[in-house]
Amino acid sequence: MRQVLGDRKTIAVLLAPALICYSLIMLAPMIWSLGYTFFTGNPIRGFSFAGLANFDTLLHDPKTGQALAFTVKYAVTVTVGQVVLGYLLALLYVFHLKRSSGLVRTLVFFPVVLPTVAVSLLFQKLFAIVPQDGPVNSVLQLFGAESVNWFGSGAKAFLVIALMDIWRSMGFYGVLLYAGLVDIPDDVIESARLDGAGGWRLARAVVLPLSSPVLISALIFSINGTLKVFDSIYALTGGGPGSLTSPLTLHMYRTAFAYGDYGYGATIALTLTICCLLVTVAVFRGSRKDLLA
Repeated sequence: MRQVLGDRKTIAVLLAPALICYSLIMLAPMIWSLGYTFFTGNPIRGFSFAGLANFDTLLHDPKTGQALAFTVKYAVTVTVGQVVLGYLLALLYVFHLKRSSGLVRTLVFFPVVLPTVAVSLLFQKLFAIVPQDGPVNSVLQLFGAESVNWFGSGAKAFLVIALMDIWRSMGFYGVLLYAGLVDIPDDVIESARLDGAGGWRLARAVVLPLSSPVLISALIFSINGTLKVFDSIYALTGGGPGSLTSPLTLHMYRTAFAYGDYGYGATIALTLTICCLLVTVAVFRGSRKDLLA
């Protein structure tokens, strides 16, 4: 086996199919999309060379700035909610429920496998105000408060979106982080407890450092997913009211396919890709500094 894996020709033959498929499915469309950024138009009316005009438009487009601001706000809020609640769930599974955590993990994980449209319709009904109040507004009325039009303003709609996506995905991050926590040796935990560590001190000084690799992976996975959010927001609010809850992905989709400007849509997509790369590099560099410290 070592002789086979040590042969460069054998390695090339084994990796070639995967590399060819990856290049055709991922790299080629990315390069093609990058080429679109220097043109305006679409396949129906044709393309014309625009040079750097799309990038100049990007810098002065208020709608793109608004979409970028919403995307960053959403990504930070939902990432913190997903990872923090997921980590608390993982701690609950490992240190409190222990062997009896299987049923709880299954129930909390269940929203992850639900279709996005079904979850969005559920939250539309929960926070509805017309044609009749949903359960949330009904509860508010029981306490003497007035019904709230949750989808009538950008701030309230953002709150519903954040609650929906955090509720839907925290079970996934709970299971992901649980897998990292169970790898911590039991003798390390027992030694720390014999030395007097317990509760928050045990979590901060022992559990958190030992689980930091999987925690960083969860953070990177979450921030990249939230920066590229599309389906849940499109199904729940459609980017409304107006365009107050439109992320970059939805703005890109409308620009390219609704307004027929492939070039500017590709430029927005490139901006989103750069944001994802910068955030990933920043998280990696920050985690390396913490580990070296």
